[in-house]
Amino acid sequence: MLLADDWKDYELIDTGNGEKLERWGTYVLRRPDPQIIWPVNDNNGLWNKADAHYHRSTSGGGKWEYKRKLPERWKISYKGMSFHIEPTGFKHTGLFPEQAVNWSWMMDKIRSSKRPINVLNLFAYTGGATVAAAYAGASVCHVDASKGMVQWAKDNISLSGLSDRPVRFITDDVIKFVQREKRRGSVYDAIIMDPPSYGRGPKGEIWKIEDEIYPLVELCMDVLSKEPLFFLINSYTTGFSPTVVENILKMTIGKKFKGSISSGEVGIPVSSTGLILPCGIFGRWEAKS
Repeated sequence: MLLADDWKDYELIDTGNGEKLERWGTYVLRRPDPQIIWPVNDNNGLWNKADAHYHRSTSGGGKWEYKRKLPERWKISYKGMSFHIEPTGFKHTGLFPEQAVNWSWMMDKIRSSKRPINVLNLFAYTGGATVAAAYAGASVCHVDASKGMVQWAKDNISLSGLSDRPVRFITDDVIKFVQREKRRGSVYDAIIMDPPSYGRGPKGEIWKIEDEIYPLVELCMDVLSKEPLFFLINSYTTGFSPTVVENILKMTIGKKFKGSISSGEVGIPVSSTGLILPCGIFGRWEAKS
């Protein structure tokens, strides 16, 4: 397991009873997490310090209970990059802090390549990986079906002082976009994807990860450059093993290019207890250095 343990502006304070207590900059949020099936170890008053608490509804969704007035959005930073944090109606904040382990990895790969790198970021959400790749000096094509998420990513690029970098923002269905890029003859040196378990495209296209991920990765082989640098797949789908993602990479890019393939979990340490909270899986292909 890879641990996102070098944050300063984020802290996983405690976990228990199906919830996590987190510090985002100077604000403390309390949110549900289905994997936290153990009890709170020792309250110590920590949980009473939450500035906002997300309550799930029995009918689906949920809402935030604010203990004090918070700004609509605020900034946190990581290794010179900055991101807007905003409590949303679906419990999320616009950032997955465990992905910092992948940001650091890709930044190292891009910088050590000593050549121009063109990155394709699919299901790119609010652009954590887009910011990291641009910050490391790459050109980036950011693709997401949600207009609001694409705007949030633009805001993060601006907040990080990277507005002058070559970043292209696309609001589109990922599969249709890659198919068009293939017809255009566009190629990329690195591909990142963080596919949802289930989703809908801007025109109602249905995505089910178990049906679509392998064909998409196979399609992406046609938009890779002759000297690819890396291919990264993230997943939060319950029940998906890292070995599944590793097998997909072995059967696609692993057959076409020489390199190494690895997979595993990402997690965050809990500062008050020393426990580790698992936060999804990854699979990586990387060119031999």
